[in-house]
Amino acid sequence: MYDVTIIGAGRVGLPLALMLEDKKLNIAIKDKDIDIARTLIARKMPFFEPGFDEMIRNTNIHPYIHEMPESKAYIITVGTPLAQHIESDLNQVIEVIDELIKKIKLEDKLIILRSTVAPSTTKFVGDYIAQKTNLKLGENFFLAMCPERIAEGKAFEELAQLPQIIGAEDDQSFEKTKEIFSKMIPENKIFRGTFSEAELAKLFTNIYRYINFSIPNYFVIMAQHFGADVFHIFDIMNHGYERNIGLKQPGFTGGSCLRKDFGMISEHLPQTDLILQAYKINEYMPKYVVDLVKDKIKNSTVGILGYTFKADVDDVRDTLSAKLIRYVKRNVPERVIVSDYNLPKGEFIDPCNNIKFDNVSTLELINMSDIIFIATNHSQYYKIDRDNFAGKTVVDLWRVLGKQMVVNF
Repeated sequence: MYDVTIIGAGRVGLPLALMLEDKKLNIAIKDKDIDIARTLIARKMPFFEPGFDEMIRNTNIHPYIHEMPESKAYIITVGTPLAQHIESDLNQVIEVIDELIKKIKLEDKLIILRSTVAPSTTKFVGDYIAQKTNLKLGENFFLAMCPERIAEGKAFEELAQLPQIIGAEDDQSFEKTKEIFSKMIPENKIFRGTFSEAELAKLFTNIYRYINFSIPNYFVIMAQHFGADVFHIFDIMNHGYERNIGLKQPGFTGGSCLRKDFGMISEHLPQTDLILQAYKINEYMPKYVVDLVKDKIKNSTVGILGYTFKADVDDVRDTLSAKLIRYVKRNVPERVIVSDYNLPKGEFIDPCNNIKFDNVSTLELINMSDIIFIATNHSQYYKIDRDNFAGKTVVDLWRVLGKQMVVNF
């Protein structure tokens, strides 16, 4: 019998599995994606996450596809997307619970939700299991909500450093869960809350960041309205003024958490609120930057420099670069070229956003393009020789080039 089975070998589940194995726990992984299973069997990471390449080469974790391994605890890390019309989609979570009920005797088992979920989801899961099995939560089976709060690309360091919240409604569920996470995290960094408190702590964290990113984006829009240079405004208002420390830089705010998690609360509230306004601002930014140069786009070759949802990752889920491409194409360019050195060269198919393109090199894109949008602020872009942009128009919301929003080289 395994100590823990991680259900979902994605960017949340796989790093956690490897870290727990490193702490001498007997770990299994369950994922229905055959390609991911093959990658794990080959001892390779299916995605880029610094620090885990050596761990995956030496792992003894066995991936299961059709079977559900017998385990003391099950940590669920499957996707919880936002459905149409701002509605939480629990289908993947329910599918996992149904499979556990069907294949495993859940008496004395611990189930941990680690996926980001809407308020009241953990209570629903507990009630659902109790109804289907006639087991009693806290006596015959155990349940906790343990949100992950790592930043993509920093899982290796943050899994062992960040405090862990455990949402539990009974002492046994809490103690059993703490026993697992205390293998990685000191007990003084483990905090107990209720189901609802743990759910809201994760949602509030992401919503807080999402609103913070919308503020400089709205400043950009306001500055243009008044004909002012927003980058110069940021320079003079922030220099030597500590009260403005923490003001973010403008840019595209996407990703599979920030772009959707607001909806898990907003679906419970009928009124228009601060969160929805932040969503509107952040989602408007691709159209905003296209409108800055829309008179030049027609019959031009347009380059999209950077495609992933944030800097220096290979994750394209909920990237606003896809939205940028769609707005560019509405203005009838002759050609759209994409380059992102974090993605495989050649033909790239993005199934998340239904886009296919040939991924060219950075210099190829610059040479072939008339207009260039810096869509993602990858670290290597800051090192590009500015002379390469001679004769080009560059739209630089991220201020990678250190100049104005639209630069005619």
